[in-house]
Amino acid sequence: SGRQHTTFSAESSRSLLICLLWVLKNADETVLQKWFTDLSVLQLNRLLDLLYLCVSCFEYKGKKVFERMNSLTFKKSKDMRAKLEEAILGSIGARQEMVRRSRGQLERSPSGSAFGSQENLRWRKDMTHWRQNTEKLDKSRAEIEHEALIDGNLATEANLIILDTLEIVVQTVSVTESKESILGGVLKVLLHSMACNQSAVYLQHCFATQRALVSKFPELLFEEETEQCADLCLRLLRHCSSSIGTIRSHASASLYLLMRQNFEIGNNFARVKMQVTMSLSSLVGTSQNFNEEFLRRSLKTILTYAEEDLELRETTFPDQVQDLVFNLHMILSDTVKMKEHQEDPEMLIDLMYRIAKGYQTSPDLRLTWLQNMAGKHSERSNHAEAAQCLVHSAALVAEYLSMLEDRKYLPVGCVTFQNISSNVLEESAVSDDVVSPDEEGICSGKYFTESGLVGLLEQAAASFSMAGMYEAVNEVYKVLIPIHEANRDAKKLSTIHGKLQEAFSKIVHQDGKRMFGTYFRVGFYGTKFGDLDEQEFVYKEPAITKLAEISHRLEGFYGERFGEDVVEVIKDSNPVDKCKLDPNKAYIQITYVEPYFDTYEMKDRITYFDKNYNLRRFMYCTPFTLDGRAHGELHEQFKRKTILTTSHAFPYIKTRVNVTHKEEIILTPIEVAIEDMQKKTQELAFATHQDPADPKMLQMVLQGSVGTTVNQGPLEVAQVFLSEIPSDPKLFRHHNKLRLCFKDFTKRCEDALRKNKSLIGPDQKEYQRELERNYHRLKEALQPLINRKIPQLYKAVLPVTCH
Repeated sequence: SGRQHTTFSAESSRSLLICLLWVLKNADETVLQKWFTDLSVLQLNRLLDLLYLCVSCFEYKGKKVFERMNSLTFKKSKDMRAKLEEAILGSIGARQEMVRRSRGQLERSPSGSAFGSQENLRWRKDMTHWRQNTEKLDKSRAEIEHEALIDGNLATEANLIILDTLEIVVQTVSVTESKESILGGVLKVLLHSMACNQSAVYLQHCFATQRALVSKFPELLFEEETEQCADLCLRLLRHCSSSIGTIRSHASASLYLLMRQNFEIGNNFARVKMQVTMSLSSLVGTSQNFNEEFLRRSLKTILTYAEEDLELRETTFPDQVQDLVFNLHMILSDTVKMKEHQEDPEMLIDLMYRIAKGYQTSPDLRLTWLQNMAGKHSERSNHAEAAQCLVHSAALVAEYLSMLEDRKYLPVGCVTFQNISSNVLEESAVSDDVVSPDEEGICSGKYFTESGLVGLLEQAAASFSMAGMYEAVNEVYKVLIPIHEANRDAKKLSTIHGKLQEAFSKIVHQDGKRMFGTYFRVGFYGTKFGDLDEQEFVYKEPAITKLAEISHRLEGFYGERFGEDVVEVIKDSNPVDKCKLDPNKAYIQITYVEPYFDTYEMKDRITYFDKNYNLRRFMYCTPFTLDGRAHGELHEQFKRKTILTTSHAFPYIKTRVNVTHKEEIILTPIEVAIEDMQKKTQELAFATHQDPADPKMLQMVLQGSVGTTVNQGPLEVAQVFLSEIPSDPKLFRHHNKLRLCFKDFTKRCEDALRKNKSLIGPDQKEYQRELERNYHRLKEALQPLINRKIPQLYKAVLPVTCH
């Protein structure tokens, strides 16, 4: 330990390593085997370290490096920058003074300049020192080519010697007990050589050695050196995108056999699947010279291998490979597209969503992408969506945590989160190859712990609170409270109950003043939209967004992308006939939609929150007449109700969701009239019973109901549809329903007038009398129409017998 170590120069190290390689190349194989057998594990690992150094030392540098070394180099001296400035700027001048001032040299007079004050030269060649590299005088193109060729040959030769040596090491130690510790080192050198610049000749041999190693010692990669498994996947994928066909085919074969090997161990290849997917993500994100097209070709080769593998044809292996390749294709397309769609928030979130979906079998990665999405939503103040991303993250963690730890107070999986969102079941860990977190070495991130889960839930509660969805805050805390109770954490429980009190107080105080979102159906038509062509979505926009606002936003955005004269907004909500559209244009159809509920649903959707949360069905109405006009007389006015069902419920982890089902209901003129009268009656009832009372609102509704000037008002509706009993028995029930609607309507008008009388001051007495006169006139006119019953509907159920 007392000996001093002197450091070799780079040249000496290189010479010594060449000597080592010369010995390894020329020594007899049996001698080397004997030598390796006699070496201790420590010494053998040191030899592997030397081989690792050799790989780095003799890496091929390429022609450009030789050209650079040959080019003129600038003399490096401390005052070079100062002299160059002097030479460029000349002596006296504002610019020179500015440069001097910045260096604190103002005290020097200009005349004291090293160059004298009278010269106005812009450039002084004699003061700038250029020199050629002394070691390498100017060489011809041919000499540079020759040097590069020698360097390339040396790199290939050195790496082939290293490869041969590694094979002898493997043969020697494979029969000994210490093989585990040595094989890891062998793999490390092999992977390092794959990461360096290598010739096609070397790589072919290298891949062959790697395949043999994995085939002989599969447990090495899949059980012990798990990090190296990830590295290997990354290296192979990188070479799968090589521009040289032979390298691609060898890398594809290696990757395929890696999957096959992993599958044969346990009937699935979840580990390789996950590592390949993670590798692709980092490769696309970080590599500058990554070629997407070549990688796609390699993926096709892998797919062909799987389809033609006779031994495994009857297993699930080909399908699993197909799934993986499909996911990789999607991730590839999406990651490349993400760079293009930085300005399109909906498209960007859609792409992130698809990438996250591609990571369904890799919880760590899916979690990362869900959190990326939450961040993007928060940036745009979409707090409800950010909260949903965090709830999905928490559900995903809970799903795997329940496999790892059996604790009663922890959520049993994503089922626990159903009350927060019906969408959350998609985080269920059930898949073809159920990833077992303990075996596969996954779910090892900081979030896959109890404290990680608590953190995600707290963030979700905060986001729901910012979104004004206080009922959802309560649901999140229902999952959190048992965890803190089990840990006897009184401080946390005190904080949570304080926040719950705050949330419920806000529900009480903000009653009638809460607004969550406005929904629009958006359809895209035209090949210019690419993937979006003929797709329909429901968009969730901030509360009180007008139709004109979203139209302006989308028209402006796509107009900028395709050209203003190319984009056209379809103004009506009628079904779009693709044949009538100009193929060179991009059409957007935007329609305001409202949440739609069946009658049975309404008993559970009582509050404003209930009616604006977990929404999957939306409706819009289109008026039409049989002759093609939108509006006509009462007796010819039809209405088309379109009910849309989305693939997921709002709010979701994205702000636009695909429409998966469309249903149309056609209302006949009398049904349109029934609906209008029911709506008027509801408005009257609401205005009458509003607490606190709103006289202006009440008078407005009354004026619309009993005012004499109302066109197509209640009286006209009654005269058109109730003056005669219909001849068609099918219309009897509609006729009767409308008659009963009018009965209810007149009763509500009377209640509203009574309420208004109690609210008005002396100045409005005359107005009240006018309203009452109008009401009595209306009632008189309606009386004969309302009392005309259809006898067939009122037959006695049982025959009445006289005694």
